[in-house]
This record gives sequence, structure tokens and C-alpha cells, in this order.
Amino acid sequence: MESAKSEIAAAAARMVVEEGLEYGPAKRRAVRQLGLNARSALPDNDAIEEAVREYIDLFCADTQPAELAALRKLALAWMERLAQFRPYLGGAVWHGTATRLSDIYIQLFCDDPKSAELALIDKQVDYQARTVTGFNGEPVEALSLSSVSRELGEAIGVHLMIHDHDDVRGALKRDAKGRAPRGDLAAVRALVENRPQ
Repeated sequence: MESAKSEIAAAAARMVVEEGLEYGPAKRRAVRQLGLNARSALPDNDAIEEAVREYIDLFCADTQPAELAALRKLALAWMERLAQFRPYLGGAVWHGTATRLSDIYIQLFCDDPKSAELALIDKQVDYQARTVTGFNGEPVEALSLSSVSRELGEAIGVHLMIHDHDDVRGALKRDAKGRAPRGDLAAVRALVENRPQ
């Protein structure tokens, strides 16, 4: 059972890094690709993240650090543009496992949920609104846009998840490893400038 979970994690990690898949779809496709029963026990996201780190160390150590730095720089630019909405960076770009195929996920904590959307309209930013599952499992609005990274020379998906201002406390609870699940503007700026936090 544990060896099957390890195989799934390794296969999913390859898809996350090489194809930019999110963890959930990568796990399900890994099960199919390995010919396992669809009801096979899946590794948790911590196991996938660990496998992603191992994959990056083995196969992408020469390119991933620069790609991650470029993504963090782009995330910082968007966080600065939307600073009034208390932005926090999450996901692979925050945790350090992102590659050029990764999207950027920024949580905004707004007094009025429509205010961020109005700000994008005022800045003449093209975006698509949709509903996604938030970090507490509840539906939240996401504003998805495309933004060009000069360093990478390509467009990157940026997803702005709109949360109520009061949700910020729950967003900062540390994970099982004691890590901050997301970082504010100062924390991301420190990462971009390579300063210890």
C-alpha cells in the first residue's frame, strides 16, 4: 500500500513539474497511468510536495531557481498593485516548488468582495471571474488573468482569490510542519530580495 502511494506521488510529481498540473488532477492521472484501481489510496499533498522537491532537485536544479525567482517577482508586482486588498501569496510560488509552468495564487482579503474586481476594471486588466474552492473548503470568487513575465518571456496565469476581510486570521494558521501557508507583501518582498525572513 505504501509503495503504491510512493509510486503515485513520484508519477504525480513528474506531471506537476513537467506539465504544470495541480496536485489533485496529477494524483488522479498518476493512478490511471500506473494502471491502479481508481479507488487506490492517494498520497496526501505533503507527500506530493516532497516528491516534487525531490524531482526538482534531480532534474531541474539548474533551471528551477531562476524560474521561481521570476514568478515571485511577478507575484510581488501584482501584490504591490493590489496592496489595498491585503494580498497574501500561496501555493507553489510561496512554498518554493514552482517552475515556469506554475500559476501564481494570491489571496485578497477585502471589506467589499466586488472592490478588487472594480480595481481591475479601473486598471483596464482583462480577467475572467469564476467560483473555486477556498482554503477553508468554501466557494470563493477567483479573478484569473494572464500576465507576462519579462524574465521568462511568457504569459503566466495569475489567480486572485477573493476572501472576506475577517478570513485573514484563519488564512495564517501554520500547517502540520509549522510553516506559514502563505506570505504577505513584506514576506514576499524579502524572498525576492533574498533577505532572511
